[in-house]
Amino acid sequence: MRTATMGPAQRAEALAAMAERELDVLVVGGGVVGAGTALDAVTRGLSTGIVEARDWASGTSSRSSKLVHGGLRYLEMLDFALVREALKERGLLLERIAPHLVKPVPFLYPLRHKGWERVYAGAGVALYDTMSVSSGHGRGLPVHRHLTRRHALQVAPCLRRDALVGALQYYDAQMDDARYVATLVRTAASYGARAASRAPVIGFLREGERVVGARVKDIETGGEYEIRAKQIVNATGVWTDDTQAMIGERGQFHVRASKGIHLVVPKDRIHSTSGIILRTEKSVLFVIPWGRHWIVGTTDTEWDLDKAHPAASSADIDYLLAHVNSVLAVPLTRDDVEGVFAGLRPLLAGESDATSKLSREHTVAHPVPGLVVVAGGKYTTYRVMAKDAVDEAVHGLDRRVAECVTEDVPLLGAEGYRALWNARARIAERTGLHVARVEHLLNRYGSTTEELLELVTADPGLGRPLAGADDYLRAEVVYAASHEGARHLDDVLTRRTRISIETFDRGTRSARECAELMAPVLGWDKEQIEKEVEHYEKRVEAERESQLQPDDLTADAARLGAPDIVPI
Repeated sequence: MRTATMGPAQRAEALAAMAERELDVLVVGGGVVGAGTALDAVTRGLSTGIVEARDWASGTSSRSSKLVHGGLRYLEMLDFALVREALKERGLLLERIAPHLVKPVPFLYPLRHKGWERVYAGAGVALYDTMSVSSGHGRGLPVHRHLTRRHALQVAPCLRRDALVGALQYYDAQMDDARYVATLVRTAASYGARAASRAPVIGFLREGERVVGARVKDIETGGEYEIRAKQIVNATGVWTDDTQAMIGERGQFHVRASKGIHLVVPKDRIHSTSGIILRTEKSVLFVIPWGRHWIVGTTDTEWDLDKAHPAASSADIDYLLAHVNSVLAVPLTRDDVEGVFAGLRPLLAGESDATSKLSREHTVAHPVPGLVVVAGGKYTTYRVMAKDAVDEAVHGLDRRVAECVTEDVPLLGAEGYRALWNARARIAERTGLHVARVEHLLNRYGSTTEELLELVTADPGLGRPLAGADDYLRAEVVYAASHEGARHLDDVLTRRTRISIETFDRGTRSARECAELMAPVLGWDKEQIEKEVEHYEKRVEAERESQLQPDDLTADAARLGAPDIVPI
């Protein structure tokens, strides 16, 4: 398998190739489900294309809690099948599919009541561990343990003594959600899928009642393409209803959006060696380790405003601070918040008995010939959703197609990752980088780290850290544009890296340097560099303003004060 490069030339070639010859499958939507569907289809031997209206993972799939988990709370709902399915997927991701991107993370669950709560919660966590091992892919994680209050406070000294009588500690997993999607798309491209971002579908092609293709606009150049395909998969998440409306047919189900926001605070504001999970009146609240930071989230509120840029209001931020501060010995304040991000969950609202419900969490339907719709679900089970969507699409093809193989397909960077990890000290010595830098690269790029190090060898200046964001090397910005499909400054600062939420300035100090590094790769002149920097600064300003507003309506209005990036 070749390693796909997703630079400007490859994007242009992909659009031209998709328009030139009919595909077996065209996937619409470049989130985790769409990217997973493209990989599933192409590894079954189907000619496959995938288009995304904005950047890869620019919607829900870059704004999650960044957890890969079985859904411990679903055990309480007695949804054992869903938990077992998710735990199997968690194990596959950790052990085989993406060990470089998916990592174990411990969580402490403080107990508030003596006796019954330890028995009740302990039985649930024990069942969780048992189901994980029985899935055949859970042996790599430590099992849960019971802690006294004294021991729990040694693990998490940040907790108020009166906030717990003891605790349970268990393990789940986490990943950088946007980086995972970008890697999924590159993996699909490496197997021959054609992929183009910033190429929204503006209409569908029909022959009678059958959908036979899509009209796609290249918003970078203004060109339009007719892409024909035997089957189209609509994997557009919270935009599902909008996409379905283009065919003029009433859908078999609706998707509504629920907003969840997260706060990012520096590591030193919460003194703990473990993540923390708390019950709230509505759901659960996570305090999640994230490099030199913590992620605190999430909320769950209905959202019917702008889907592209959901806004976090002042009330949302106050809600999270109040709940996390209820257990912290030293409360967090607004001044501690480095970053804020808001995402939308696609929740199903069924309308028809004809809907094919493949689990409690996601749905696949074939509303008209030639068009498959997949919606709902959770990040952890994206691969199952993708398999179900392609299985449905295969019914519309007039030939025998191989079964799904993605359970055994490692993502780009997975093969050889553990060997390189073991050799990280030698790599550091060879390259002159500190071993901590090499570890950072291996946990973001896996074995494709060698491609990035070649950039540094060719230009040693790329081995220096970025000004204002020294967790990242300058080479990572160049690599994002040349290999990972980044088209604009926002793509790099918000998704290929997490500078936009990991710095108090929200990435504005790094913006110009990043734009200047991207310019030679993307063919930008000085005018475009200025546009990119100005757009990014306006976006940050609009987000900050929205986070001061009292409610969703005013926050949405403030966020929309910054327009989307002007194409080149």
